[in-house]
Amino acid sequence: MLSTIRNAWKIPDLKKRMIFTLLMVVIIRVGIFIPVPGVDASKLASLTSNGGTLLSFYNMLSGGAFGKFSIFAMGVGPYINASIIMQLLVIAIPSLEQLSKEGLEGRKKIQDYTRYASIVLGVLQAFGLYAAIAGTGAFSDTSSLTIFLVVLTMTTASTFLVWIGEQITGKGIGNGISLIIFINIISGLPDLAYKIAGLQKAGTVSFVEVILFVVIAVALLIAVVIASLSERRIPVQYAGKAVGNKVFKGQSTHIPIGVNASGVIGIIFAMSVMMFPATIAQVKPTSSIAKFITGSRWSVFEANTWKYALVYFVLIVFFTWFYTQVTFKPDEMAENMHKSSGFIPGIRPGENTATYIDSVLTKISILGGVFAGVIALFPIITEGFTQFKGIYFGGTMLLIMVNVGLETLRQLESQLVMRHYKGFLK
Repeated sequence: MLSTIRNAWKIPDLKKRMIFTLLMVVIIRVGIFIPVPGVDASKLASLTSNGGTLLSFYNMLSGGAFGKFSIFAMGVGPYINASIIMQLLVIAIPSLEQLSKEGLEGRKKIQDYTRYASIVLGVLQAFGLYAAIAGTGAFSDTSSLTIFLVVLTMTTASTFLVWIGEQITGKGIGNGISLIIFINIISGLPDLAYKIAGLQKAGTVSFVEVILFVVIAVALLIAVVIASLSERRIPVQYAGKAVGNKVFKGQSTHIPIGVNASGVIGIIFAMSVMMFPATIAQVKPTSSIAKFITGSRWSVFEANTWKYALVYFVLIVFFTWFYTQVTFKPDEMAENMHKSSGFIPGIRPGENTATYIDSVLTKISILGGVFAGVIALFPIITEGFTQFKGIYFGGTMLLIMVNVGLETLRQLESQLVMRHYKGFLK
């Protein structure tokens, strides 16, 4: 990795792209410390103090901006949510599905729809965050003008972040939106180390427990790297054919299906479902339903309990399987394979091929969901059953960091290949 970065730095064009990316990162980090007008951030510490919650997760993705309630508090969250929703709508709505098949122009239109949807979601999310935070007394003025300024500021800042991400993709080293999330997560690691050192200094945790925590963290990192690089390869054989006066020989290839193909989508969906009732309960905390959700011993929505962890794990497995099923299309894969004179050895073309691919996808998605569920439970375990209180560290953040890091490295390598650079893979 370091060799690839060093070699990329030696090429003037890539060096300019890397410098441009660094400048954009500086702008993002400056915006993290610009507060929303009229907010007292000191009263918001309790909202993100518990690990394993949706708010802690958003605070991690925003690089601590949510905890400070700065202008970048929403980060690129509305755009990510709009992208996920649009992916599902493309599958569910025939006209959008047809549009996605119209090449570059069709994809540009879908991208425009995603941007518009992200602005709408940004307004709704900004208003929802204001409503949730207003109850803490963080705003001394709760007039309509204050609400308007808060919603406008946060929505505009989130849209500006998306624009920066697109600039990094076009003029920087690529993968802009994901790189913003990566930088935000990396920026929180020093604060995480400071909190752990503070717990050890205060005598809350022993030195041995800190060492054990570090060992488990390294083991999680290794497991995430292995899972991110692992894939199930379905062999495909293409028959030879004659086109005009040319004869093309048959060839063997494969269809790679990643064990962690859905990334953190399943975790985000499951976390949203688990936190939604508790968020609604904050609107009217004195109601009987709110008391059951937040205080009953039968409630599965009380964070950091074994019931919460169990339901959370099951939902992660389900949403990982569901997202994989709606994203990959075995019928289309089998049809395209048949049109190209390809077949899976030992499997009849057509419906049998689609059934076989579907069975492989099901097994891989369940395996990936179980892995994602196990690593997503780490913050809940550390928060509820250890002395590492207020520490949000788990496989989820490692999963994002590893996936984005590997993808960014591939972007640099592809740029080097385009410039006919030799020797960087040695």
